[in-house]
Amino acid sequence: MQSKLKIGFIGGGNMAVALIGGLLQGDVPAKHIHVVDVSQAMLTRLETEFGVSTSLSIDHHLQQMDVIILAVKPQQLRDVVGALSAHIKHQLLISIAAGIRVTDISRWLNSYSKIVRVMPNTPALIGKGVTGLYALPGVSETEKQCADEILRAVGSTAWFEEERLIDVVTAISGSGPAYVFYFIEAMQQAAQELGLSAEQGKQFAVATFEGAAQLAMHSGDAVSILRERVTSKGGTTYAALSSMEADGVKSHIIRAIKVAASRAAELGEEFGQQN
Repeated sequence: MQSKLKIGFIGGGNMAVALIGGLLQGDVPAKHIHVVDVSQAMLTRLETEFGVSTSLSIDHHLQQMDVIILAVKPQQLRDVVGALSAHIKHQLLISIAAGIRVTDISRWLNSYSKIVRVMPNTPALIGKGVTGLYALPGVSETEKQCADEILRAVGSTAWFEEERLIDVVTAISGSGPAYVFYFIEAMQQAAQELGLSAEQGKQFAVATFEGAAQLAMHSGDAVSILRERVTSKGGTTYAALSSMEADGVKSHIIRAIKVAASRAAELGEEFGQQN
């Protein structure tokens, strides 16, 4: 990544923290990062932990940035964009707000075209994130590469030619960590009910998820084949999976993810109607 790149953040929450940490481990110096947030406590934390510059409101500092990352909640984005409009000149905008379409952000900024929509996830906090990206046609290949390098500071990336697929990414990987935690909770509870301690239940559940995920990543075989290899006819795994199939666990998971994708699209419709 170019060490001279200047990056501004609007919003100093978890994703901003993850990205700032990743950027600083790369070639971007702290003096080239500026963060805007309404929470003085948050800004003080960022100043102390990372040595970046901060401000409580959108101001002229952002005019000096090469990239501005919109790291705020979807319901806050319209007001943020309104306040930002006077400071937009040439900067590449990267939006992390779930559901909000780049076409609406562009419209709010009088057809500004240098906008990339991204959907990272919380494992970015430990450099294990995965991010989907979509760019407006006005974003150059150099600018796309810049956005890609920023998000790769916290994990892997993938680009999409259709913006609607970012809603799918939101449902799969954006919300996905919560599904995994939910399953780990269930495994831990079952372990306790069967006699293990809470600590032991967590240890075995988390290690199993981590190991299985790594095996799926590094194996050349399909996930279904890996599952079959663990499932001996009439054995313990077969009994568990048969119970899940009887309860419709797989179909319910698929339905839930489709609901999440629909909700992401609904957010775009709801917030996109704002003028």
